[in-house]
Amino acid sequence: MLRKKISILIVLSMCIGMFLISESAEAKPKTPKDDLYHQIEIFSDAITAIQHDYVETVASKDIIYGALKGMLSALDPYSQFMDPDTFKELQVETEGEFGGLGIEITIRDNLLTIITPLDGTPADIAGLQPQDRIVKIEDKITKDMTLTEAVKLLRGKPGTDVRLTIMRKSGEIFKEIIVTRDIIEIKAVRKAQLLKDNIGYIKLTDFSEKTKSDLDLALAELSKSGMDSLIFDLRNNPGGLLISSVETVSEFLPTGKLIVYTKGREKNQNIEYRATGKTAFKDIPLIVMINGGSASASEIVAGAIQDHKRGIILGTTSFGKGSVQTVIPMRDGSALRLTTAKYYTPLGRTINEIGIIPDISVQAELPREKIQVKKEKNVFDKMEENSNLENENNTLPDDMKPEPKDIPEEDLDEKEEDEFIRDDNQLRAAINLMNGIKIYKALPKTIN
Repeated sequence: MLRKKISILIVLSMCIGMFLISESAEAKPKTPKDDLYHQIEIFSDAITAIQHDYVETVASKDIIYGALKGMLSALDPYSQFMDPDTFKELQVETEGEFGGLGIEITIRDNLLTIITPLDGTPADIAGLQPQDRIVKIEDKITKDMTLTEAVKLLRGKPGTDVRLTIMRKSGEIFKEIIVTRDIIEIKAVRKAQLLKDNIGYIKLTDFSEKTKSDLDLALAELSKSGMDSLIFDLRNNPGGLLISSVETVSEFLPTGKLIVYTKGREKNQNIEYRATGKTAFKDIPLIVMINGGSASASEIVAGAIQDHKRGIILGTTSFGKGSVQTVIPMRDGSALRLTTAKYYTPLGRTINEIGIIPDISVQAELPREKIQVKKEKNVFDKMEENSNLENENNTLPDDMKPEPKDIPEEDLDEKEEDEFIRDDNQLRAAINLMNGIKIYKALPKTIN
């Protein structure tokens, strides 16, 4: 009887043990790898269905490349898959000359969006603006078009035209604009000028390897001319090299000050960038101008100046491109352009999709309608030409013609400066603010 009871207890113990083991196995949480393998099975099933049931035969390579393009574009606007041909274009300089429009583009809200038209380029002359959405290139709708595909359509021989359909102001206005391609030559410092009251003005158009040397030269020349304050214009500057932005901010911050840091999933992507070098411009009164076309490296500069209270940021909110992309080559010659980190300002603010909000907001006012003025001028020119033809036989003798008045060179420079400032209400606001800052700094520190 005792043996029988012991046997029953042993069997029950074994059953309970097996039950506990089974329960434990079922309660074991699934790992991300388990979930990935499950999703890959679904992906494999989809490929099999396409190969067997799709109406036409599709090459396996085309299926995979298409899937990769969709996968990368689903991550964020800046990640993308590049086939071997596209990747080669980034690695090898294109032979011969090719023309461009002079715009920086991205994908925002699933629409091809202009970050900024570069100053003086065909895009700028044609009237394209930051935040314009390109709906069509010629007759091709840009929906679901990759950046690479768009660039190929926009680029072409210098002198040829490309027709763009633009959506502006959240879909309120549609415009068709024809832009003539040209060779795009970008100068880092587009303008460096001493304004009235010894206010220096520098317009920076991009951040490249030459930016530091060009900026150093401009600052030195303005300093020799008596500059005692600086307006630093980063409007419509789409950015460029990270290191170039760090070198630029280093002109205005003490050595060792944090400028920007990147943060990603891997430790090697967490990097701090600090001000380096010695400069004579760490205390000069400073105003930095930005707008919706200021992106990436421009936002790094504005964010660092703002966080350290080194100067005043004036204009409108910047574009909001604050992520780092890494190109990862694949075994078949293709590559991934993958977002691997994000930029953060010294105070830990993220730039991406938010931008830099200016300390003083000044909306840009439309300048005088230069195109209309030009048209009117052409009409009068024709009238004058006709008048000259009619009076061809009735011209005055040379000794009776009024002598042309010589305009002093100084007056010409002043007229050019006045027009340059008159057409730019944001710059006028910056000049007025700088004069106010200088007056305030000149006041006695204490009142008895």
